Amino acid sequence: MLAVMSEKTIALVTGANKGIGYEIAAGLGALGWSVGVGARDEQRRKDAVAKLRAAGADAFGVPLDVTDDASVTAAAQLIEERAGRLDVLVNNAGVAGGWPEDPTTVDLETVRRLVETNVIGVIRVTNAMLPLLRHSAHPRIVNQSSHVGSLALQTTPGVDLGGISGAYAPTKTYLNAVTIQYAKELSDTNILINNACPGYVATDLNGFSGTQTPEQGAVIAIRLAALPDDGPTGQLFDDNGVVPW
Repeated sequence: MLAVMSEKTIALVTGANKGIGYEIAAGLGALGWSVGVGARDEQRRKDAVAKLRAAGADAFGVPLDVTDDASVTAAAQLIEERAGRLDVLVNNAGVAGGWPEDPTTVDLETVRRLVETNVIGVIRVTNAMLPLLRHSAHPRIVNQSSHVGSLALQTTPGVDLGGISGAYAPTKTYLNAVTIQYAKELSDTNILINNACPGYVATDLNGFSGTQTPEQGAVIAIRLAALPDDGPTGQLFDDNGVVPW
């Protein structure tokens, strides 16, 4: 069941010019929503918007580098000027450092780069967009996490999460922890915030070695973006339901 909107829903998807992010934007557009395509690369952003529009989606470009304060502030201003509010934020932008990432040998600059994008970038964008989300009747935040960020799964014998990851996996664990804190702080509001596990999707983050398509990987984020008002908050989900933290 989708939340009932009195006006066209306004969504922003970060890292939406390709891969899972693009498919999330396409899926939200197919619901009849107006979707902001957040991306750093101008040409890729324009190409993605053109492709979405050609498919019938109400898409618009949002120049956005989640690691840059000025860029994020400008993105919030653009959406405010365009719509006056934001109904759905999907924090999809993320980077990987490559595998294996043994913690004893991992490059510290890689760790910093991943934390800056995968964690601090989410906090930066979320906080910038919160004033606009508070103007929505049905605000939703979806953070793109991963099964590899689940400490429960990481410590379960026999569960294969792809080997040792001293940088990428911990950023998703950190993101999970941050989302719980957001949910606690926002518990007295109507903002629902959850994390999505897209599965092992073939994207450039893993050298296209995944077993699922980006379209399949987008399904859970789209579902969480369209939660009804009595939907869950502060949880981690994949296509099968709740994933243990």
